[in-house]
Amino acid sequence: MKKRILLSAAIAIISFSAFPWGQKGHDITAAIAERHLTKTAKEAITKLLDGKSIIYWANWLDNASHTDEYAYTKTWHYKNIDAGIDYDNAPLLETGDIVRAIKQQTETVRNPKALEDSKQLAVKILVHLIGDIHQPMHLGHASDRGGNNWHITYFGKDLNLHSLWDGSLPEAAHRWSYTEWTDQIDRITPEEEQDIVNGSPSDWGKETYEICTKVYEETPQHTDVSYDYIAKWTPTVERQFLKGGLRLADILNSLFDAEYSPRTDIMK
Repeated sequence: MKKRILLSAAIAIISFSAFPWGQKGHDITAAIAERHLTKTAKEAITKLLDGKSIIYWANWLDNASHTDEYAYTKTWHYKNIDAGIDYDNAPLLETGDIVRAIKQQTETVRNPKALEDSKQLAVKILVHLIGDIHQPMHLGHASDRGGNNWHITYFGKDLNLHSLWDGSLPEAAHRWSYTEWTDQIDRITPEEEQDIVNGSPSDWGKETYEICTKVYEETPQHTDVSYDYIAKWTPTVERQFLKGGLRLADILNSLFDAEYSPRTDIMK
């Protein structure tokens, strides 16, 4: 019985650490976005997604990328850049990266000749990737697989830097449901919202890369992460969730509401 409990716990830890931003993080991003959709955009998206909300599909791509059908999307979740390499001049993977994938899926939704099934898939992918591009370790080093091979301890237990930022850090910051997270952090002025949304996916990737660089600097290998670390980085986690949600809403509104004036320069 004891062995069974330990095995179940190990499986839970492995499963939890495998998901970028964690399922809850993606749900938070989508929930914030949904609150900022125009009525026209929300109705059109709900129809396209067969009556389901964007929150329902927020974490879908993490599982889908591990299937044969969608294996081509595996490298779309990140843009790994090694230390000392300039963001704008970083080598590009032939299989794609998160910045180019966001642009490609946006083009698909915009294309009047694209089939409805293709547009539906593109929206599902966008909802997930705009969450991922705000997780600092998705702009991590290629040499350590975005922090997966960067070893730390978390309250004395072995962990890696990617898993820390995926779920352990957000969960330690607040033991909230995704709706509670959304209620608490989506509280800014229209002026602040506009400032966040301005820019392009490439700008957002560069911004996240700069955060990631600081994370590496302040989390050397074998750092013992504890309360001070959580307190320092919690505001960053909150801000990245909020940015992801607001930027996702702006893109979706621009794609599905002809009267909406977008602030995101999606093609830059």
